[in-house]
Amino acid sequence: MMTLNNEDQAAGKDYGKPRGELALKALAMPADANPAGDIFGGWLMSQMDIAGGISAYACAQGRVATVAVNGFTFHKPVLIGDVLSCYVEILKTGNTSITARVEAWIVRRETTREEMKVTEGTFTFVALNEDGSKRQVPQAP
Repeated sequence: MMTLNNEDQAAGKDYGKPRGELALKALAMPADANPAGDIFGGWLMSQMDIAGGISAYACAQGRVATVAVNGFTFHKPVLIGDVLSCYVEILKTGNTSITARVEAWIVRRETTREEMKVTEGTFTFVALNEDGSKRQVPQAP
C-alpha cells in the first residue's frame, strides 16, 4: 500500500485504500501511451467509464448510458506496464439516474510494485429502455 509523502500529507491527500468494489482491471499497453511513455488521459477515462458502467448496469438491472462526468482529478501518471484497477462506489440512485464515484489505482510492476491512486472522478449514468428512452431505476426494497 502507498505511503504518503510529506507533500501529499501537507496537501491533505488521503490515498489510503480503494473505496468501492473492484469493477475492472486492465494492463496499460504501449498503444495507449504518448511518446513520453505516459498513458493518455482519454484511455484512463474510458476505462473508468467502462467500470462505472458495469456497476451502473448492475444497479439499474439493464442498459445505461453516461450522461455526465464531474470532478475528475488526475493525481499521478499511469505508465506502460502498470496494472490498472478501477473501483466503483454508487453514491446516489435517482428516479432514472445513478451517480458513481470511480477511483483508478495502479500497481507499478516494473519498479516498486507500489499500489497508488492515480485518478478519481464522478460519473452519472441514466437507465435506458431498449428504444433508448429513459426508464426508472429499480429501487432496493
